[in-house]
Amino acid sequence: MENDGMSLVTSDPAAAPPAHCDIVFRHGTVIDGSGTPGIRADVAVDGGKIVAVGDLAATRAEWDIDAGNRVIAPGFIDVHTHDDRAMLSGPDMAPKVSQGVTTVVVGNCGFSLAPLTCHGRPPAPLDLLGDETWFVYDSFGDYLDRLEAKPAAVNAVCLVGHMTLRVGAMDDLDRSATEDEIALMGERLEQSLDAGAAGLSTGLHYPAGHAASTEEVIALTRRLANNRGLYVTHMRNEADDVEKSLVETFRIGRETGVPVLISHHKVIGPANFGRSVQTLARIEQAMTEQDVSLDLYPYTAGSTVLDPGRCDGRMRVLVTWSVPFPEQTGRDIADIAADWHCPPVEAAKRLLPAGAIYFMLDEGDVQRILHNPHTMIGSDGLPHDSHPHPRLWGTFPRVLGHYARDLGLLSLEEAVHRMTGLPAGRFGLSERGAIRPGYVADMVMFDPLRVIDRSTYEDPTVPADGIDLVLVDGTPVWQQGKTTGARPGHVLRRG
Repeated sequence: MENDGMSLVTSDPAAAPPAHCDIVFRHGTVIDGSGTPGIRADVAVDGGKIVAVGDLAATRAEWDIDAGNRVIAPGFIDVHTHDDRAMLSGPDMAPKVSQGVTTVVVGNCGFSLAPLTCHGRPPAPLDLLGDETWFVYDSFGDYLDRLEAKPAAVNAVCLVGHMTLRVGAMDDLDRSATEDEIALMGERLEQSLDAGAAGLSTGLHYPAGHAASTEEVIALTRRLANNRGLYVTHMRNEADDVEKSLVETFRIGRETGVPVLISHHKVIGPANFGRSVQTLARIEQAMTEQDVSLDLYPYTAGSTVLDPGRCDGRMRVLVTWSVPFPEQTGRDIADIAADWHCPPVEAAKRLLPAGAIYFMLDEGDVQRILHNPHTMIGSDGLPHDSHPHPRLWGTFPRVLGHYARDLGLLSLEEAVHRMTGLPAGRFGLSERGAIRPGYVADMVMFDPLRVIDRSTYEDPTVPADGIDLVLVDGTPVWQQGKTTGARPGHVLRRG
């Protein structure tokens, strides 16, 4: 994992080691985020920046940290979250900082908290972010300003949700938008991009987005051309028609010239187990012709709103929340249906509005997609579920501990790269994603022999093990197994 080498690296290679700084990590293994082998080195932090890496024996610090037998890495970047509201309602961001995450990408799957005001409960899946009392930001800039005025513990990269735009512009979501509606959505998207949004996300699988034509999406995505952002998509279909959806996704990127990110790539259902061989081949081929990337969550179950159509016995379904029957949270649909003496589909209908975990994926596909060198890591956790999927608290330590260390599916250096340098480049995050002089001190120190997820489907909110210290902008946000209360996060506006 590491090589011994204590040569000094500073922002000025000719400079002497700094005489004094805020923090020095001593004798750790530095995995710098590039994917190259770790090195034994010290790291100095001052004024929220990394100022030197190497032999810093002569440097004195306000806080001297013995990092022996520990890894020092860049803070992890969670490229797929639904933390839009969580940063406001739970700004300590314990589910994320406890994993070593220092930056979250919000607004995925076509739904974002802005730009939208609601006068009644928003349609699913927007209600995964909360009821109408949270949809009060008619301007995306107002939402970003609110995050800056009262920051969270982590940094935020913010996408605009296609469904959010549709709800704000259309009186009927069961059809494609008219030219006037597309124009209105486009204007709001442009305003959001001007405010610093990182791109547009779609959730074409969901009822509120499914009726949108490919042409509607292309018309909006054109607004991202000339390096104005990414097109990030929960594709129209991830089951029997997954390859058709890939073709549509590639077409959107190709016709607009906009980089495409395929969200939580997977193949759903026993009939499709193993099809990741074909889907990855298609993605790899597309990468030779256009700008395409992908991410994944490292579990064989997904989680979203409760869909009675998925409750026909083909898969296990676990309820994560229910408005009319909150006491059923954490139970299987099959057990609820048995208690109510009705079919599972009918039980699911009674529970709505509600959320669920679906056990619908194959471990072989998960490993194959994770093994692909282009795959980034995203938790896709739902922080407002009463009984959330364990990925909310466990995704990044699970990759480091289970898949990298225990299974050897990828090296620790490669795993860190997928969580740091790779996403930082994808989202254009300057001076982040690496342990390098001059970079922002978003950092994590962890025990490579102990790090592991501990959240489970039965007990999903248990913090991971082995994450010793997390810094955002040089400030501790997770230390000694708990949040510190500090909220040094920034809104990372594009441009």
